[in-house]
Amino acid sequence: MIHVINHPMIQHKLGIMRRKETGSKDFRQLLKEISLLMGYEITRDIPLTDIEIETPICKTVAKEASGRKLAIVPILRAGLGMVDGILDLIPVAKVGHIGLYRDEKTHEPVVYYCKLPDDIQNRLVIVTDPMLATGGSACDAIRMLKDRGCRYIKMMNLVAAPEGLERVSAEHPDVDIYVAAVDERLNDDAYIVPGLGDAGDRYFGTK
Repeated sequence: MIHVINHPMIQHKLGIMRRKETGSKDFRQLLKEISLLMGYEITRDIPLTDIEIETPICKTVAKEASGRKLAIVPILRAGLGMVDGILDLIPVAKVGHIGLYRDEKTHEPVVYYCKLPDDIQNRLVIVTDPMLATGGSACDAIRMLKDRGCRYIKMMNLVAAPEGLERVSAEHPDVDIYVAAVDERLNDDAYIVPGLGDAGDRYFGTK
């Protein structure tokens, strides 16, 4: 399923990120803040159990998160920018990394790095990447996770193109996709329109 999170504060912050005059400092902070807000939605269905605790006044029953532990797997580079926001929400989550870059001629992803927690197959995995363009990197990352035994995977993107959503949904219909915005289309260079440019370059200040 595709979940578009249209919370007013997410949309406000995304609008600032889209502006070409927004610098790397503000871009980084806004991406972290949006990731935290999106984290509330992506973890909405985490089960709870009742536990007995003692407050300063008396004993009572409180709620505690249960079920599968979490792992965050950013697609390098830009996916790193979404990790800290989720970790602010779930500090005990483990973090893996998948390194992919886009071939400028074919627009297809090339894998150069993969490092995952040893127990990744037992965790709910949140794959992060600000941009879901062609869907190639997302599909490859999800396939790598599935090849390592992962069966509980969610995808978190800031901005998505319809083409990317269609491809990921077709190749991995069991993976829920959470996005802040679905944009118009891809241009001839496979960039999202209107998009926000190259998220990695804008985050790290490399262009």
